[in-house]
Amino acid sequence: MTAEGFVRVCALSELEEDMPKRVELEGTPVSVIRTDDDVFAIYDICSHANVSLSEGEVDDCTIECWLHGSRFDLRTGKPSGLPATRPVPVYPVKIEGDDVLVSVTQES
Repeated sequence: MTAEGFVRVCALSELEEDMPKRVELEGTPVSVIRTDDDVFAIYDICSHANVSLSEGEVDDCTIECWLHGSRFDLRTGKPSGLPATRPVPVYPVKIEGDDVLVSVTQES
């Protein structure tokens, strides 16, 4: 862990475009997603149902909860449709060389 609380989660080259990768950081489930040359980290559990978001589809900077179809913005964590009404946390990401680092001690 770095001084700012960032932890290496994977290599950038390991992330496939629009394919979520589930990791656990300090007991927190996180979905890491590479899309449109950006990398995002979002809490991996839907705020409506206890379902892993990393099993959903990524489209247009959102991730879909596969169970009920709510979509969450990868930048803000806010849901864009029912049944979810509460946002999920998103976390800061740093890219250093080929390393993807995420901090779960700070929410964006």
